[in-house]
Amino acid sequence: MKETANGGYSFVAALCLILASLCFSIGGLLIKMIPWSALAINGARNLIGSCVIGIYLLCTRHRVVFNRTVLTGALSLIGVTALFTLANKMTTAANAIVLQFTAPAFVILLMFILYGKKPAKIDIAACAAVFFGVCLFFVDGFRAGNQLGNLLAVISGICYAGVFMMNTGKGADAISSCFLGQLAAGVIFSPLMFRETDFSLQTLLPVLVLGVIQVGVSYILLSYGIKKTPPAAACLITGMEPILNPVWVALFCGETLSPLSVIGGVIVVGSICAYNVLIAGRGKGEQAIGNRQ
Repeated sequence: MKETANGGYSFVAALCLILASLCFSIGGLLIKMIPWSALAINGARNLIGSCVIGIYLLCTRHRVVFNRTVLTGALSLIGVTALFTLANKMTTAANAIVLQFTAPAFVILLMFILYGKKPAKIDIAACAAVFFGVCLFFVDGFRAGNQLGNLLAVISGICYAGVFMMNTGKGADAISSCFLGQLAAGVIFSPLMFRETDFSLQTLLPVLVLGVIQVGVSYILLSYGIKKTPPAAACLITGMEPILNPVWVALFCGETLSPLSVIGGVIVVGSICAYNVLIAGRGKGEQAIGNRQ
């Protein structure tokens, strides 16, 4: 499937990203539903997810790549999944996913700190807007007593920035990073399941859905779609996730958001999407930064 001459993307690639975003968006709801500790949930879902991706690799005869770039991406993914699950247990689902969505701003900062790539004015403006939105979350967090969950979500965003940086570097192979990161997280954290006492169908079914759909299938769809789609378009499509994630939790768990969190979320998601649209509009779509997962 080839991109069009004007940098567009195929319908199949766009559909894969839409479906990946839908799969990712159910994470907050399912994590809230499972009465296990955050790390036990993370271990179980990653172990199952790595099995799904492993089957996909066997069926497609895709060999797992081992190099520094892939392994660094895998390590970043371990941080992303563990911290995101912890944040979901400590703060609202909306706060957790929106604060993780700050990853593109951290990519800009890390590219400057690590590689000396001077940010343009539009990069600086985007970062300023994103971090202003983050500040609103923390003001609200101090009022609600969930500032630790918010902090873990931000750190998850930093790790996610590492995933994007490594998956676009020399020798990168996104699906290999996903597989190795999920397998390692599953091996490290899944033994914590044996400390749990509730193994009813009502608990195990959401765990299974998390592993198969929210982790396994979603990353397979993402790894294909993101290779065939310009970064700006990928960011806009995957921007569905931070919007849908808290909607499912609100509908099925009754979790509500404060006005300050809503404002902060609009600023963060809106800034990232607007940044990518403006970059693409200037003919620099290859420099724009997508999200995820």
